Amino acid sequence: MRIPEALAARGFSLRALHDGDLPWLRDLYASTRAEEMAPVPWPDATKRAFLDQQFDLQHRHYLAHYGDADFLALERDGHGPVGRCYLLRAAPDHVLVDISLFPAQRGIGLGGAMIRHSQREAAALGRGMRLHVLQANPGARRLYERLGFVVEGEAGTYQAMRWSPVPG
Repeated sequence: MRIPEALAARGFSLRALHDGDLPWLRDLYASTRAEEMAPVPWPDATKRAFLDQQFDLQHRHYLAHYGDADFLALERDGHGPVGRCYLLRAAPDHVLVDISLFPAQRGIGLGGAMIRHSQREAAALGRGMRLHVLQANPGARRLYERLGFVVEGEAGTYQAMRWSPVPG
């Protein structure tokens, strides 16, 4: 994925992930579950060990099931990684496997810009996009709905959503 111009102009870039990224990816994953874990009465070290285990399971799952995806780091010049985007470009639909940002970068348009860019790339190939969103994440669902995704079904704690390009 090329970096959207709107993000490049703000000093952001994309690069392929590598094994050296695993420590900050674990931190990113933990940040996405912080609210959920806050009321759990475990010591912080136990919570972190649990989240590291969950990250490892998720990471292995993504590699096994979406091995052909682009696994990308979003970086801010001079400030290091601020998030990740995993995108599988496939027919008939591209799959947004995961998009996550550190808390300080959420709600400022980065995720939306990356998804809109991915939608334009998919549309140029006559393809739509699919994703799964945690039902307990209403903020993400609202973002996806604003970007034209519609719920197609439910699978456990997730909703399946799809976006179709507008015929030109």
